[in-house]
Formats: sequence, C-alpha cells, structure tokens
Amino acid sequence: MIWAPVVTPLFHRRKKKASRSLQEAIDAAVRMILADPLIGTPKVGVLKGVRVFKFTHQELEYLVAYRLEIQKRLIRLLAVGPHENFYRDLQRRTTAG
Repeated sequence: MIWAPVVTPLFHRRKKKASRSLQEAIDAAVRMILADPLIGTPKVGVLKGVRVFKFTHQELEYLVAYRLEIQKRLIRLLAVGPHENFYRDLQRRTTAG
C-alpha cells in the first residue's frame, strides 16, 4: 500500500537549511520510511504517537520524527536534525499550541 508524505513547516525549514549532501541523505531516509512506515522507533510519554528513524551522515547521527495517520495513509514528517537536543526541541514543538 502507498503512503503519502506530508511535510510540516519545521521539517521543511530544517531540510532547506541543510547541505546538499545532507538533503540527499534526508530524502533517502524519507524513502525508507515511505517503504516501511513502521521502521522508526515508537516514542512514549509526551511524544506518544511519534516515531523516530535514525540515520547517519558524515559520521553524525540524524533523526527524522514522523507521525502516522493510518486512516488517511499519511506520514506527517515532523522534524529532522542531529541527535543533540532533538527530543527536547521536538517535545516543545509538539506540546506547544
């Protein structure tokens, strides 16, 4: 079954600011998520419902946070970035507003 990606403004901004090679690595990670939406690790607590897929680029670990909307077959891409402060920033974004 085919899943459709939905890019949030935060994900778009962070990807746009990344280098060309990192943008390509992000695209590859998103393709892997679209091929197997359960590939990411489910989070608990405040981030319940969010899954995180980890990948490396130039020996640094990066994460893609996403949420599945099963009935609509959508994958909402929430954020992408290096591991440092990723969960703290993601928690602020998902609980604010």
